[in-house]
Amino acid sequence: MFTEIEERIIQYARNPVNGPNIVVIGGGTGLSTVLRGLKLFSNNLTAIVTVADNGGSSGMLREDLGMLPPGDIRNCILALADAEPLMSDLLNYRFSEGRLKGQNFGNLLIAAMDAISDNFYDAVRNVSKVLAVKGRVLPVSLQNIQIGAHLRDGTVINGESEIGQRKEILDNEIVRIFMEPEKARALPEAIQALFAADVIVIGPGSLYTSIIPNLLFSEIQTAIEHSQAVKIYVCNLMTQPAETFGYTAAQHLKAILSHLERETSESFIDYCIVNNAWIDRRLIARYRLESATPVLAERASVETLGPKMIDVPLASVNNGTIRHDYMLLARVILRLWLERGRRSSHKPLTQQIKTEGTLT
Repeated sequence: MFTEIEERIIQYARNPVNGPNIVVIGGGTGLSTVLRGLKLFSNNLTAIVTVADNGGSSGMLREDLGMLPPGDIRNCILALADAEPLMSDLLNYRFSEGRLKGQNFGNLLIAAMDAISDNFYDAVRNVSKVLAVKGRVLPVSLQNIQIGAHLRDGTVINGESEIGQRKEILDNEIVRIFMEPEKARALPEAIQALFAADVIVIGPGSLYTSIIPNLLFSEIQTAIEHSQAVKIYVCNLMTQPAETFGYTAAQHLKAILSHLERETSESFIDYCIVNNAWIDRRLIARYRLESATPVLAERASVETLGPKMIDVPLASVNNGTIRHDYMLLARVILRLWLERGRRSSHKPLTQQIKTEGTLT
């Protein structure tokens, strides 16, 4: 027998048009993963996406055409699109020969739409219409943003891809990310979405190149702080060698709070979702060869910083790659929203998740 909260989640799955307003902030594969789960329960989704990418196909188009990077935008559009598998394959196709070698067809589609639209925001909206996207995908800004990193030894690295590809990781971690122009303005529609949200989800994704760049905008910080939404940080499953080598969940949080010039997450992050699923030792050993390890979470260290820690078995393995179970992650996010104001009459959220089983 389902609880009232489970019944509500089932209702949203049956009729997602009535789902909550959820805003997800980030970039890369992490953002598209959480969107794939949430779209099963709500059509009222907004993805606020970083525009700092300067590598790969996006970097080439950015340099050649002077446009904003389309790659992370494309991933989010595909995650929310009601597209046939063949269309998804087409938009993900990457040319392997000739002058287009390295280019992604979906990125080229966005580039073409940008050329016939008034601005990049309109281009993204138009592509979203063509692909019947449920929800909205918003660039965090329409300005030409670049990011850089200050390292502990005083070195400065310029460029998102350069940060992600650096090799000197031991004893020379990232101290601070900066943005140029420093006073860049966020997209007004992104700010409005945050104020109107029922739920704000930050992450998962690359901490220093996907998450924090979005939070460097003062308007984004203010909107999150003053929004009445439930505010959730989804911690990564694994560390990243060039960014978060050896980081715990608490260290991820500390890095975010440091860039916000905060000591605690009060009024900014209510919950921190972490993984407690067992991961096969052989898979961990393979990841360790690339200097990546599971993100460890100690409740006291996390909750000292402000948020309530929610530990659930979120890790799944697909083709040898560790990813978030997007269906379970979406359910946890919905539960946290539905739990607001009802904790006194319900057993703790983590206990519900562990004992009630999956939805049918």
